[in-house]
Amino acid sequence: MSETTQLPTREQVPEHATWDLTSIFADDQAFEEAYAVVLEEVKAADSYKGTLANGATAFLDALTYVLDISRKLETLYVYSHLKNDQDTTNTTYQALYARASSLASQVSASLSWFEPEVLSLADDVIARYVKEEPKLEHYRHYIETLVAARAHVLPAEQEALLASAGEIFGSPGTIFSVLNNADLQFPTIKDEHGNEIQLSHGVYGQLMENTNRQVREDAFKGLYEVYGQFKHTFASTLSTNVKAHNFKANARHYESARQAALSNNHVPEAVYDTLVDVVNQNLPLLHRYMKLRKRLLAVDELHMYDVYTPLLGEAPITYTYEQAVEKAIEALAPMGDEYLAVVKEAFHSRWIDVVENKGKRSGAYSSGAYDTKPYILMNWHDTLDQLFTLVHEMGHSVHSYFTRTNQEYVYGDYPIFLAEIASTTNENLLTEYLLKTETDPKVRAYVLNHYLDGFKGTVFRQTQFAEFEHFMHEEDAKGTPLTADFLSESYGALNHKYYGEALAKDPEIRLEWSRIPHFYYNYYVFQYATGFSAAATLAEKILHEGPKALENYLTYLKAGSSDYPVDVMKKAGVDMTKAAYIENAFTVFEKRLDELEALIETL
Repeated sequence: MSETTQLPTREQVPEHATWDLTSIFADDQAFEEAYAVVLEEVKAADSYKGTLANGATAFLDALTYVLDISRKLETLYVYSHLKNDQDTTNTTYQALYARASSLASQVSASLSWFEPEVLSLADDVIARYVKEEPKLEHYRHYIETLVAARAHVLPAEQEALLASAGEIFGSPGTIFSVLNNADLQFPTIKDEHGNEIQLSHGVYGQLMENTNRQVREDAFKGLYEVYGQFKHTFASTLSTNVKAHNFKANARHYESARQAALSNNHVPEAVYDTLVDVVNQNLPLLHRYMKLRKRLLAVDELHMYDVYTPLLGEAPITYTYEQAVEKAIEALAPMGDEYLAVVKEAFHSRWIDVVENKGKRSGAYSSGAYDTKPYILMNWHDTLDQLFTLVHEMGHSVHSYFTRTNQEYVYGDYPIFLAEIASTTNENLLTEYLLKTETDPKVRAYVLNHYLDGFKGTVFRQTQFAEFEHFMHEEDAKGTPLTADFLSESYGALNHKYYGEALAKDPEIRLEWSRIPHFYYNYYVFQYATGFSAAATLAEKILHEGPKALENYLTYLKAGSSDYPVDVMKKAGVDMTKAAYIENAFTVFEKRLDELEALIETL
C-alpha cells in the first residue's frame, strides 16, 4: 500500500484495502428494497399530523414513527454517499446518492410539523403523558431538548414568516460562497523552479508550506491583492450576515446572537468567554513560539507567510499503512482492552477504505449511521501526517461505535461540541507515544513541532476567529457600521495581539476576515478550540490518573446525546465552564515548547 505514481481504478484496488459496505446492504437491490419501504412509509406522515394532543398513546405513536423513518432514511443516505465517495465518476452511484438526497428532503418536509406540534403542548400536558405512558420516560431528555426553546418560539404566523425568510437570511453566506469559490480570479505565480502556478484556495494552502520564501511571499501578496479589490463587497456580505444573526436573536427574545447560537447545544456562554480569556492570558506562549520560528527560519523579519512553512524540513520518518496500523494500536493501548477491541475490529473487518483511487473523494473522514459500521475514508500516503489522520478518524469511529452500542437510536448521535474531543484525544496519545518511543532527535523535534503547530492552528487561531466573530456581533448590536476599513483595522490589531512583536505587521493580513468561511457559520468555530483543549486534558488524565480517568472517558464516549454536552464532559472529568481544562492544555503546550527549544540546541 505504498505510494504509486499512477492512481488505480476502483476495480484495481485490492478488496482488503476497501471498506465492506455489504454489511449495510448486501447489494444495490437490497438498497432499492429499503428505499421503496421508506418511500411508502413516508406517505403515512400526514396521518400522525395533528394527533399529539390526543393523549399519551398518540404522542408515543407519532414519536416512534418519526424516529423509525428517520433511522431507516439515515442508513439509505450513508450507503449512497459512501458508494458515491469511493468513486465519484461512477454514474450509477451518483444517481443513487442524488435519489437518497432527494428522499431525505422529502422526508424532512413530511415531518416538519412534528417539532412545532410538540412545542404547542403545555409542559403539564407533556408531564402527564410521561406519567401515563411509562415508555415515554425513556424519551424524557429528548423531549426536554425540544421544548427547552419554547420561550423563544414565536406565534405560528411569526414562525411561518421567519421560516419563509430562511433563504433570505442564508443569502449572505451563499453570496460569499459563490464570490469566494466561483467568481474570484487569482493570479499566477512562479514556483521555485520558475514554473507558473495558478493560485487557488487549495494551492494557496500548499504554497504557504513551501520551503522557498519568495514563493510564499508571492502567493500571500497575490491572494490578498484580489481580496483587497473586493473588500467592500465582502464587508457588505459579512455585515449583512451578522445583522441577520442579531435580528433573529432579537426576534426570538434572546439577549444576544451568541446566546441564541449556543442554546442549540445548551452550552453556557461562560464556556466561550472562558476560552477567550484563558487564551489571551497565554498569548505570551504564542509570542515565544513565533520568536523560535523567526530564529529557526533565520529571517530578519518574520511575516505571516512564514507562519506555516515547516520549521524542520521534510518529515524524517515515514510509515506504510501496515506499519501505521501497528503504531496506532500501540499508541492507543492506554485506552484499555475494551477500546482496543473496537480499533482492531475496524482494522480487521474492513471498516476503512484505505488507498487513493481514480475518482475517489479527497481527504479523510469518519461516517456512518446508527445501523451501520462507523466507516473511515482515507487516501493513504506513507507519511507521519497520515498516521495522525488515521488515529484522528479512528477516534471519531470508536466514539460512534460506543455511542450506538450503548444508546438507543434517539440518543445514538452526539453534537459537534463533543465530536472533535474524541478524535483529538487520540492525536494527543499518539504524540505522547512517539515522544516516548522515538529516540532520534530529528524525529522527536519533528513530532514536537507537529504538535505545537496543531495547537497554534486550532487553539490560538480558532480562538482568534471566535473573538473576532463575537466582536463583530457586539459592534453591530451597538450600531457600529461594519465597513471594510473598520473590519480591517480591527482584525489587524487583533492579529498583532495574538502573534506579538516577533511578527511583522503585514498590511495584507488585515484583510483575512474577508476570506474566512467560518464567520458565516454562526458561532461554530470556537468548538475547535474547546475540543482541542479538552482533549489535551483528557489525554493527560488517561495517561497519568489511572483506571478511574479511563472509566470516565469511556462514559463520555458511550453517552451520545443522552445528556447535555457540558454535563457529559463533566462526567468525563472536564468542566468546560471553568478555566482549568484550558490551562492544563497550555501546560502541555509549554512543556513541549520547552523540549523543542532544548532539543534544537543539540541538532
